[in-house]
Amino acid sequence: MITLDAALSLLAPAIPSVAVLIVVLAVLFLTKYLLEKRLAGKVGSGFRIQLVMLGLTLAGLLVVIMALPVSDTLRGQLLSLVGILLSASLALSSTTFIGNAMAGVLLRVVGVFQIGDFVRVGDHFGRVSERGLFHTEIQTEDRDLTTLPNSYLVTNPVKVVRNSGTIISAEVSLGYDVPREQVEGLLLTAAGRAGLEDAFVQIKALGDFSVLYRAAGLLTDVKSILSSGSRLRGAVMDELHAAGIEIVSPNFMNTRALEQALRFIPRRAAAGNGRQAETSPEAVVFDKAEEATALENVRRRQVALEEQIEHDETLLAGEKDESERRLLEGRIAAAKREHDEVVQALQQAHEANLE
Repeated sequence: MITLDAALSLLAPAIPSVAVLIVVLAVLFLTKYLLEKRLAGKVGSGFRIQLVMLGLTLAGLLVVIMALPVSDTLRGQLLSLVGILLSASLALSSTTFIGNAMAGVLLRVVGVFQIGDFVRVGDHFGRVSERGLFHTEIQTEDRDLTTLPNSYLVTNPVKVVRNSGTIISAEVSLGYDVPREQVEGLLLTAAGRAGLEDAFVQIKALGDFSVLYRAAGLLTDVKSILSSGSRLRGAVMDELHAAGIEIVSPNFMNTRALEQALRFIPRRAAAGNGRQAETSPEAVVFDKAEEATALENVRRRQVALEEQIEHDETLLAGEKDESERRLLEGRIAAAKREHDEVVQALQQAHEANLE
């Protein structure tokens, strides 16, 4: 039977290795906690934390190997094995793990889009709600969250809706018996009613039985991109129906056994039955993306305040005039108060996300 002294003598060589492993794990967890707390109000904090933790994890692995109670030959073989595995990972995982990380760095450097931007990649359309080292999350028109690997974004064309405005359009096909000038005037009126600027009309196609028109205009408030498209299509329908133009295929007209004067246009609502108030779907659909955008704006405000405080303190150090010094001191104090409020708001948002 193994005595206690014998068991301790067998375990003694492993105690330093276990202690090193515990210290490494403690350092990793402590570093992550401190980074999250310190960088909670910084722009791109999650991206930086992921990069730092990745490097520290690899360094911690090497420290643990160095502390193992093995011979120098075996330790060298283990280090060589780690080097081979890392090299194999770089070679074999370039399109997955490492590829996504490199793509994430590339997207950050190029600055293709920011949090809150509307993007379309392939069949995916939504608003950017999160950016990470390995993936980008967008909130779709159904309010769902779609995670896209960064390598997918790098290898596919990314369409970004410009914050300064985008073109909203609606297409409608009408028969050749409807005058073109009349149609263009009605469609321009519809685009104006929908709140679009610089409206224009295009003839997209001359079909065998109908003409395809496109009404379009500039939408400056891109946050209402969903509701604006719906408003435009509704306005097009209302204007054409009000002018006595039916939106129906001429093929259908030629094959129906109905009176010649009959038109498929809905009857006007009775007096007093006003149009129902339109609701904005963007507030419900893109709630997470809107919160992420607001948080990003607060972080940018924090950076701007820090730069302003540093600049004013530099001016204060070299200012001799007493009145100018008082002015600078008041401006610095106000900026510091606002900075404290911003930091507190970011900390509360960070704690709410952790819950």
